[in-house]
Amino acid sequence: MRKLATLLFLLLPLCGSAALAVEPGEMLSNPVLEARARDISKGLRCLVCQNESIDDSGADLAHDLRVLVRERLTAGDSDAQVVDYLVKRYGDFVLLKPPVAPRTWLLWFGPVAILVVSGGAALLMMRRRSRSEPAPLSDEERRTVARLLEDKG
Repeated sequence: MRKLATLLFLLLPLCGSAALAVEPGEMLSNPVLEARARDISKGLRCLVCQNESIDDSGADLAHDLRVLVRERLTAGDSDAQVVDYLVKRYGDFVLLKPPVAPRTWLLWFGPVAILVVSGGAALLMMRRRSRSEPAPLSDEERRTVARLLEDKG
């Protein structure tokens, strides 16, 4: 029981850290604008953490981006205008789900292409191995095999 309590205590910081990322001072008083800001920030990548949204990240840059999103919304920008502004400023990398476009094809299809090429190469190697017949034994090798079989039998 004590080990379980220790494990839960150690895992506690991992749980709920996303809820603590957005600080109370960042939140807008207008609940509609705040909900829009949260929706937008869930789709934006933290440029420091790279695998978290700015909504989940506690990095200073993520904080700055959350504030920027809220400032743009308060100024009257639509959700699309806010996202477009950030993409123009930081590129498609700021989006957690970048668009499928020629400039991002490597990002989207690169891993699949690597798997296909390496799988094809492995298949080719296996086929070559199975087709190749072992070289016939030389006279000396035949004598050695015969001697070993005689010694054993």
